[in-house]
Amino acid sequence: MLDEASQVLNLAVLSGVPVEVVWPWRRVPLGAPVPVSDAVREDRLVWVGSQEDLARSYPRAAASLPYRFALAAAPLPGRDRCWGAMLLLWPASHPADATRREQSHIRAAARRIARVLEDADVLPALSDRPRVIPAGQAVRPEGEHSLQVAVDYIERLPEGAIALDLEGRITFLTTAAASMLGAEADRLLGTRPWQSLPWLDRTAVEDQYRTAVISRDPVAFTAPRPPDTYLRFELYPDASGISVRLTPAPNPMKGRTPTARTPQVTGGASSGTAQAGRLYQLLHLAAALTETVAVSDVVELVADQILPAVGADSLVLSAADAGRLKITGHHGYDQQTIDRLDGLPLDTDLTPAGHVLASGTPHFFASPAEMAHSYPGAPHLSGKHAWAFLPLVIARRPVGCCILSYNQPHTFSADERAVLTSLAGLIAQALDRARLYDATRDLAHGLQQALLPRSLPVLPGLETAARYLPASHGMDIGGDFYDVLRIDATTAAAVIGDVQGHNVAAAALMGQVRTAIHAIAGDPPDQVLTRTNRVLADLESDLLVSCLYAHIDLARRQVALASAGHPPPLWHHPAQPPGVVALDPGPLLGIDPGVDYPVTVLPLNPGTTLAFYTDGLVETPGTDPDQIAHELAQRLADHSGQSLDRLIDSLLLHARPTPPYTDDIAMLLLRTRHPRDGY
Repeated sequence: MLDEASQVLNLAVLSGVPVEVVWPWRRVPLGAPVPVSDAVREDRLVWVGSQEDLARSYPRAAASLPYRFALAAAPLPGRDRCWGAMLLLWPASHPADATRREQSHIRAAARRIARVLEDADVLPALSDRPRVIPAGQAVRPEGEHSLQVAVDYIERLPEGAIALDLEGRITFLTTAAASMLGAEADRLLGTRPWQSLPWLDRTAVEDQYRTAVISRDPVAFTAPRPPDTYLRFELYPDASGISVRLTPAPNPMKGRTPTARTPQVTGGASSGTAQAGRLYQLLHLAAALTETVAVSDVVELVADQILPAVGADSLVLSAADAGRLKITGHHGYDQQTIDRLDGLPLDTDLTPAGHVLASGTPHFFASPAEMAHSYPGAPHLSGKHAWAFLPLVIARRPVGCCILSYNQPHTFSADERAVLTSLAGLIAQALDRARLYDATRDLAHGLQQALLPRSLPVLPGLETAARYLPASHGMDIGGDFYDVLRIDATTAAAVIGDVQGHNVAAAALMGQVRTAIHAIAGDPPDQVLTRTNRVLADLESDLLVSCLYAHIDLARRQVALASAGHPPPLWHHPAQPPGVVALDPGPLLGIDPGVDYPVTVLPLNPGTTLAFYTDGLVETPGTDPDQIAHELAQRLADHSGQSLDRLIDSLLLHARPTPPYTDDIAMLLLRTRHPRDGY
C-alpha cells in the first residue's frame, strides 16, 4: 500500500512467498526502479515475462532476485488516489507473454481490491511485518487410518523424505531422513535445515531453497555431511510447500587429494533475516549506490531507498572537513537541529559522531536512555528515539559519518548491525567518489564561467541574449564560446565558436581564441578570422575551431558575416519570411594559416533578429541538422513578439526538450530596434 505522506510503498499482504525472501523490499520508495513503483507512478500494468526481461528492464532488481519467474504489477486505482499496487508471481513455466485475457483479469482483480479499500470504514494499519495469508492447501486423506497408511508407506521407502513449508521450516520428516541428517526428528521439526544443522549453514543451500520456492522449479544439489558422507537433496515445490527427497550420493572427492579449494562447512546458526536475504539486499543497494554521481545523488538515494530498506526514519550525512563534521545532506530533521549539528568539531562530546569517526567503530543506541548514558544532551537535541552511528572510512581515512535515526525505540539485531556496517562501507565509497566529482565539477564550472562573458554590453538600438548549456556527461566544461563586443557608439561585433573537445584543453584554447578576437575586433570579418587563424597556427594546437564573426553597423543598418566552418545563423524580419542565412564558409581555424574567408553582407533593418548557435543545438543522432535549423527559423518568426530571453528559451526547448545533451550548446540572439525605441 502507498503511504502518500512518505511516498513509500509498504508491503501489507503476502501469500505464497516466504517473508524472509521479500524482507529487503518490504518498504519500496515510489521513485525506485522496480516494477511495483513503475506501476503506481505510471498508472499501468507492468509485465515481466522472464529473468532476461527483468535484467533488461530492471537490472538492479534482477541482481537482487536471480530466480526464474514471471511477474505482473498492477496499480490499485481509487477515485481520488492510487492505493498501491498488486504484485503477482508465476512459476518459471509460465509463458513469457501474458495473454490479453490474462492481463484483463489482473486489471479487474486490482480494481476490485481498490474498491474494497475505497469502501472500507477503517483502513488496514500498516505494520513492520506484512499480514501473511496461507496459500491453498493440497487435499489430505481423511481419517487417522488413512493418514497412518500414508506415513507407513513413506517410512518403508529406503530414501529419506522431508516436508518444508513455504518459510523453509521442516513440518515432517521420516526416520530415514533424520538418520541421514544425523539428528533427532524432534530437534529438527519446526526449524530450517540450514539453521539447525551446522554443516548446511551455507548461503548456497538456502539459495537453492529460494530458487525452488520462487521459481516453483524442481531443484537438486549435493551437500557434504562431515566427515565424509554426501547427500543429494531433490526439492519439489508447489503453492503449499516443498517436498524433499533425500538419498546418499557418491563422494566426489574420493580418490582425490584435498586442496585449498575443497569447500569448508562452517558452523553457527543464523537468526533474523536470512543470510541470502542480506546478501541480495546489499547487492541491490550496492548497485544503486554505483549509479550515484554527485553528493546530492548519494543523499537522495540513502533517503529514498536505504532508509526504507532498514526501517529508519531520518538521516544525517556528514563529511570530515578541516577537523569538523560538515553536514552534506539530511532527511527527516528540521533546519534548526541541522544548524546546531553542522560544523561540530571531530572531538565533540555532544553526539557520538566524532568518536565514531575517530575510532572507526559503529555505535548503536536502541533508546534515548542508552544514548543519555554516554551523551546526556544528545537525545534532546534531535527528539529521536534510536540511532545508528556509522563511520564512513576508506582505507583508514575518515570520509564522514552516516547517522540513521528512528522515531521509536529500535533494537538492533546482530544481522541488522552487520547489514548497516556493510552499508556504511558502500556509502563511504559513494560519498568519497561524489565529493571528488563535485569538486571537479565546481572547478570546471568556475573555469567555464571565467572564460565566458559575465554580461553582454548594452548598445542603443541592439538587444542581446545568450545561453550556454554544457553536455550532460563529463566535467560540464567544453570549448563552445560566444561574445558581443562594443566597438563604438554605433558599431559592435558578435562572435560564436566551438573548440573541438570537452575538456580543460578545449576550454583553455577557447580562452586564447577569444583573447585573439578581442584584440583585433573591429577589423573586417575576413581579416579577423584570417589573423585568428594565424594565431592558432602559432599555438601549434591539435584542436580545430569553428567560428562565426559578425560586424554589426547600426548606423548603416547592415551586418557583415564571415564563417570558419561554423553553422550559419538564423535570420528573421517581420516583413519577410524567416530562414537560414546562405553563407559561403571558409575552412575551420587551425587547418591552413593561408586561407581566405568570404564575407556576406545582409541588411539589418529595425526589428531584425539574428540567432547564432553551435552545432550541439541541431546535431543529434538520427536527425537532419538542416531540417532542425529551418524549424527553428520558423519558430523564430512564430514567437518574434516575445522578449529575447523568452525567445531563446523557447528555441532551446524546441530543439533539445530535455537532457541529456550529447554536446555543449551555446546560443546568441541579436535584435535591432528602431532609433525611436532607444537607438
